Amino acid sequence: MMRQKNIEVTMHKLKILPISHWFCLVILCVGGSAHAQQTPATGFRSIDRIMAHALDAHQVPGAVIVIGHDGKIVFHKAYGERSLEPMRAPMTENTVFDMASMTKVLATSTAAMELYQQGRFRLNDPVAKYLPEFAANGKGDITIRQLMTHYSGLPPDVDLTQTWSGKQKGFDLAFSVAPDRPPGTAFRYSDINFIVMGALIEKLSGMTLDAYTAKNIFAPLGMDHTRFLPPDSWRGNIAPTQYDERHHMLLGVVHDPTARRMGGVAGHAGLFSTANDVAIYAQNLLDRLQGMPSKFPVNRLTLEKMTTPQQPATGVALRGLGWDIESPFSGNRGELFPVGGFGHTGFTGTDIWIDPWSDSYVIFLSNRVHPNGGASTVALEGKIANAAAEALHIQVPDTGKKISRLTGYNESLAGMRRWPSRNGKVENGIDVLEEENFATLAALANKHGGKLRVGLLTNQTGFDREGRRTIDVLAKEASARVPGVTLTTIFSPEHGIHGALDTTDISSSTDSATGLPVVSLYGATDAQRRPTAAQMQKLDAVVIDLQDAGVRFYTYETLTGYFLQAAAHSGTDIVVLDRPDPLNGSFVQGPVSDPGLESYSDFMPLPVRHGMTLGELARYFNGEDRIGAPLTVVPVKGWQRGDWYDSTALLWINPSPNLRNLEEATLYPGVGMIETSNISVGRGTDTPFQWIGAPWIDATQLAAALNHRFIPGIRFVPTQFTPMAPYPYKGQVCQGVQFVITNRNVFDAPELGLELASMLQKLYPSQFHLDAIHSLVANRATMNALDKNEDPQSIAEAWREGIAQFKQRRKAYLLYGKP
Repeated sequence: MMRQKNIEVTMHKLKILPISHWFCLVILCVGGSAHAQQTPATGFRSIDRIMAHALDAHQVPGAVIVIGHDGKIVFHKAYGERSLEPMRAPMTENTVFDMASMTKVLATSTAAMELYQQGRFRLNDPVAKYLPEFAANGKGDITIRQLMTHYSGLPPDVDLTQTWSGKQKGFDLAFSVAPDRPPGTAFRYSDINFIVMGALIEKLSGMTLDAYTAKNIFAPLGMDHTRFLPPDSWRGNIAPTQYDERHHMLLGVVHDPTARRMGGVAGHAGLFSTANDVAIYAQNLLDRLQGMPSKFPVNRLTLEKMTTPQQPATGVALRGLGWDIESPFSGNRGELFPVGGFGHTGFTGTDIWIDPWSDSYVIFLSNRVHPNGGASTVALEGKIANAAAEALHIQVPDTGKKISRLTGYNESLAGMRRWPSRNGKVENGIDVLEEENFATLAALANKHGGKLRVGLLTNQTGFDREGRRTIDVLAKEASARVPGVTLTTIFSPEHGIHGALDTTDISSSTDSATGLPVVSLYGATDAQRRPTAAQMQKLDAVVIDLQDAGVRFYTYETLTGYFLQAAAHSGTDIVVLDRPDPLNGSFVQGPVSDPGLESYSDFMPLPVRHGMTLGELARYFNGEDRIGAPLTVVPVKGWQRGDWYDSTALLWINPSPNLRNLEEATLYPGVGMIETSNISVGRGTDTPFQWIGAPWIDATQLAAALNHRFIPGIRFVPTQFTPMAPYPYKGQVCQGVQFVITNRNVFDAPELGLELASMLQKLYPSQFHLDAIHSLVANRATMNALDKNEDPQSIAEAWREGIAQFKQRRKAYLLYGKP
């Protein structure tokens, strides 16, 4: 019977719902006659068939497979032969294997995280902070997190074309290499990352990597047959790998040529172990994750971080700290284990997969390179994993909606695992109000003695699905159906009641259809942007129906906050008729604004892209800012957090004059973040926010420089345009760049704004006014870092903690699914 747990594991780029079992599989390939340490269950006979075919096809000389489930080993068997040359030897279950790249997780990552929990470093620290020589050739901004997730931009290996030897020489080569790509922009598996991690461990611990891991990992776990540099006494049990360049069979000598030149001890390769020892590691890891007694060397919180997505927010490949989660290297998981587990492979034919749904592990160890190379065993490993999942009857507890329930990780965009699009049918709050026959207003009328004097904050976006204005629906239909309800006042936000004005000179007026006064709440002074106490005292309720843009500095959000503040004093009820966040509610991006910098474009500390509807924001403002106004939100119907606006089937109505389509709205959180500087963001052209420019910019130079940054999800085309009055550079030819979004689900708009500001400052320091963007960035640390010309990737990494804290706070106020 499975051990029952009540745990929740937050998974990079995945949130794992409460689980009742874990699964881990280990396979070891070696030579020798097959026999089992423990009698295999009938359900595992398919593994025998798979391995028989693999041996007949000479895919491997042999293998050892271990499957653990529910706290015990349920399958342990050896197949084939350990050695074919220079002499034949049978495979045995205690065969010692060259673990190759599994060194990265069993030794190096585990050691690094032990030092991490001791406070020796932070994941977002630059590597050069501890290894100054690593900063050579433009690597000064590469972080420890980027090394451990393979997002550093470094090439796969050091130069092996020249003759060299020695550990220090290997370090020197790794320190001197130049990155192929800017850090954080793309996943590229690199041994150099973990060569450097080995050096970092030695620097921080004052011990060699082999000594540190032996003392702090393998000895405490009781892994007596795991170590670097296996002694001669082990030779009789070691699976040989391949002939080296001198035609000597490698036996007990590391197969990886770089690790071999470094003396057999390196962060990326060099470890030797047995299937049983790896099973000990896996079981203790699972026990630690579940909060059970365990000898695993890091605590539960650190281990959860290690085994959940930690890649950059725009990273497509999901990587933990050392561990693979969902990437092109995840084939060893097979097709039946759900996304959310983690594992790793080794070049010599080794792999482990640990599944967080079923209290299980699968281990496959082989020497597939013996005697003269050999093909990859990933496909074979995937078949073994499938067979194990079937034998154990692995089921994902998700009621058949796995895709929508693997909802992502709070530090990752691509890791959200959302549908990129769907064909939904969404109803706005005004439609829901009509469907309920205005019951919300009837309840409020009853609260206020049978009469309800209503004010309405709205603009051109306030329409129902029949194309009727919310103004007319409340003035006529609501008044007719609910006795005592009377619409008395209309309020308009920035851009006016028709959403067509781009000026602070917006006067109050009269609505021609109803004859009601339209009070403009957008002017040059703060007082002109707030409802007065006298206005609020004449109203029993204010209904708000506005389409928001999902961006912190969009002023409809602040005006909603002002109404809440006023209502808290007057006792006026606030009713928000909700509408979707057009940019979806899954992604949270950008710097969180600092306390004390509040303004009309920053009501309270928020990230630039907050991933909340206006109704959810009103709830957040009311609670987190301790306003305490009487608030009701009439929710939208049929909207899911992962829905972009094009998934709603709703008519697009420009929420403001210069947001004319979803593409512009997608770019707005980044391009808008820097528009207070002396550049044109395309206002006064047909495509605002889809390009930027200025008369002093060299379009070709700027486009080339930005494209060289390999910013995920976007490319840049040199262009020129001429804005019209009354916008900046009216009548002047502006050279600049046009934006081409290639993947909106990995595109981070606020980070684009950061990249634009940084590049403009770098290329045009005497022309670009960096200080002018302070009010919209609203984050002192970000501005200070830009002023110091720090790398944008490093600056964006520093946003993680603030975003994570915000996402934790906002959970209590979400209405549409809680990721």
